[in-house]
Amino acid sequence: MDLLFSVLRLLVSIFLAFAAGKLISKLKLPAILGWLIAGMVIGPHGLDLLNEAVLESGWFDVTERILESVFGLMIGTELIWRQMKKAGPGILVTTITESLGTFVVVSLVFGVLFACTGVPVYLAFVFGGIALATAPAPSLSVVRDLKTDGPVTKTLIPMAALDDLVGALVFFVVMGLVSAQVSAVGIPLPAVMLLVFLPVVLGGVTGAAAGLLMRRVRSRAGVLAVMGSMLLLTAGLGFFINSLLPVPVLNFMLIGMAYSTAFSNLIDTEKLYGMMEVVNPAIGFAMIVVILNLGAPLDYHLIFGAGIYTAVYILARAVGKYSGAYLGAAVTHAPAAVRRYLGLTLLPHSGVSLVFTGIAVSVLQNAAPESASMLQGTIAAAAVINEVIAVFAAKKGFEWAGELHKAEGGLTA
Repeated sequence: MDLLFSVLRLLVSIFLAFAAGKLISKLKLPAILGWLIAGMVIGPHGLDLLNEAVLESGWFDVTERILESVFGLMIGTELIWRQMKKAGPGILVTTITESLGTFVVVSLVFGVLFACTGVPVYLAFVFGGIALATAPAPSLSVVRDLKTDGPVTKTLIPMAALDDLVGALVFFVVMGLVSAQVSAVGIPLPAVMLLVFLPVVLGGVTGAAAGLLMRRVRSRAGVLAVMGSMLLLTAGLGFFINSLLPVPVLNFMLIGMAYSTAFSNLIDTEKLYGMMEVVNPAIGFAMIVVILNLGAPLDYHLIFGAGIYTAVYILARAVGKYSGAYLGAAVTHAPAAVRRYLGLTLLPHSGVSLVFTGIAVSVLQNAAPESASMLQGTIAAAAVINEVIAVFAAKKGFEWAGELHKAEGGLTA
């Protein structure tokens, strides 16, 4: 009976988050912002609908991790090598400069700030690692809604997937090193590096096997059955490996991303698009649950008390994104519009950043609870404030680039 009530609580919470997302969308803001706010309102520090009994239950943990791997499909299915090759090396160079530029600026600013205030300096690199993440959905929703087309749009779309891949790799390396620094388990560096890349290897191997099987299947139902069953098998292997580790640290979103990248590059485009038409609602559902899981534990007092750190974080990240994108575009001789305005479309930050925050908090909360609270409050506040600013900035970027209402069919491929 308790399990039934817990499941009902979760289902009602998902419905309320979905409704909040729809309401936020009416204001021309990303639905994910509504999910985050709904999670905070109905979580243990709010209405307590999605209470600690649900959030800490074993069945919810398993369900949420599987949905994290489903969420990873959204990124991996965009990393099609034959399409990225057409975009040229400039896209890759600009992605690296804006990602690493953001990491350097944010880490440096917080490193100086923390050194002066007595906060552990390693936390600055965690902030830098989280700051890399860009949420592609808000900017791409502007592309669809306002039918943008031009150099900025054509640069942004492939970067949306590459940015998350670079961000994930840098973040997990940083968290591996920080975990070795603060963990009482004392994991040696080679083991840390293994844990960082193990999800990629696991997802890549099973994804390749799934892709080879999909190539032999003709019906859409058969392709979906192979994809779903192999994804569950992959998640099951992830749970098994986690059970062998002193601390369950494998990231299931990265597993799902590697899995979908592998099979997406082995099957034809028509088969992939047909499958994703069916899978996209499941990805949307997974995103709601993942963001609810991140928003629900947030204490309002942490958000309101974040203050100066939140302001510094938003400003430092904006400087890193804009200057890094400008540098990459300039080095690769991109059009002037790309140099000037691409950085404005890269400011949205919720989504992946909140997933990264949840991982970082889980690593820090036992060894350094004060650092975990500071990180959680700062990024939660930044996710809300920055998202509003970033959507307007993205619109202005496309407007100043002269790309609004230039496409006939909406999203440019």
